[in-house]
Formats: sequence, C-alpha cells, structure tokens
Amino acid sequence: MELTSAEDVAAACQDDTIVMWAAQGMRPGIRAWAHGEAVAVASPDLNRRDRLTVRGPAGQVAVLVRRVLPELAPSYRVMAERDLAGELVGLLPGSGPVRPFEWMETATPPSPQDSGEEETGWLEERDAEVAALLAEAAPAAWAVPGLPGIRRWAGVRAADGSLVATAADAWSCPEVGFVAGVATVSALRGRGYGRRVCAFVFRSLIAAHGRVALVVDTDNRAAIGVYERLGMRLRPVAALAPFSAG
Repeated sequence: MELTSAEDVAAACQDDTIVMWAAQGMRPGIRAWAHGEAVAVASPDLNRRDRLTVRGPAGQVAVLVRRVLPELAPSYRVMAERDLAGELVGLLPGSGPVRPFEWMETATPPSPQDSGEEETGWLEERDAEVAALLAEAAPAAWAVPGLPGIRRWAGVRAADGSLVATAADAWSCPEVGFVAGVATVSALRGRGYGRRVCAFVFRSLIAAHGRVALVVDTDNRAAIGVYERLGMRLRPVAALAPFSAG
C-alpha cells in the first residue's frame, strides 16, 4: 500500500523519528509504502544520499524492499536500525556491506545554562565565514554552505568577534529538526564551544519541530558524549550499499 501523507506515514511507523525525518513532510519527490507492520520511505537527495528508510519485522521489510526497489533509481541505499540492517543482509541477496553510524535524537531541550545564548545565535549572510571554519576544522563535513536543504547556520563568537564554532539547521522537516555541520576551530576544542552551539540549535529546533536529531560517526566518541550530555538518545543505525532488486 502506498502512503500519500505525513499523517499516513506517522500512523504506519508509530511516529518513529527516523522514518518521519525520512518522510520530510511528504514533500514532492518523497514516496512511502507499508506492508503489514513494515514501512519504507524513499527520499531522494536527503543528506546527500538517495535513501530508502525502513522499519518493521525483517521478513516483511524484505518483501516490501523487493517490491519497491524496481521503482527507484539504483542509487538508493537502504537505511535502518542496525539490528534490522544486519538481518536484511541475509534476506536481500546482493545487498551490503553494512555501513554503521549513529542516529541521535531528543525531544527535551537542553537546560538554559547549556545554551550559551549570550554568545550564540543564528548567522546571517556569513557563508564564507562558515565555509572557512569548516575547511579548517571539518573538511569532510556533509553539510556545507550552499547545499540544498540547509536552511541556516548558527555560530559561537569569541571575544574578538571571530567565529569559533558552528552548526547547521539542515534537512529539517515539519516533524523533526535536524542538525549537521557541527564544527569547532581545532585549536579551541575542549572549551565548550561546540556544546554551546549545539545546545542553542537543539533548543531552537525543538521549539519549532518538537524534536531534534542528527547522525554521527560511530567512532566519534567525543561528539557522542557531548550530544548525550545534552540529552540525546543514541540509536545505532546502518546503511546497505546500493544493490539491485535482482
């Protein structure tokens, strides 16, 4: 059964944050389906990937994936919680390998003392400044100024006015705020600037969307620790390399 509204998707996935983010409010180009308890959402060019986000019992999900893949471009990657992704490798011949990473989410705003609002705010017309910080501190960042889906950047400034940390409101949707491009000037890490810019963005996006999420590399334990201290819950996820329906 094809789902045609965000409300249909929410009912089918029990308002799961990952699936609702993938649905992107069912903007043009998004497609979604349900089969029994399984749900699949196809999201083109979401966070720089064509993603088929799935949830549900592995057997039902595998049936659904095999049915919908012929309707999608070969660039789509299946994304799921990690245990489910591991099961799907055995049920979908030609899939894999599994690429693990971490999804983190919260609906609870950080406490006011974590926000650093006196030093932090949304930046206006500062793309060059943000790009320079990312080039120095996070050259592999997935979010960079100018990409489709990036709405705005926040930043923390030092006493001399220089930008020392940044984070983006990127690929958010009505039901889920999303954060990407978090970076702090290399020489100034460990001073709480990253925590402050994240706290500010988390609070802003929770106020606007009700919850906030991000993804982080599994081996980035320092960042995961910061996000956990800001109240985020970790959910291990994985993506399967693109494969043919066969």
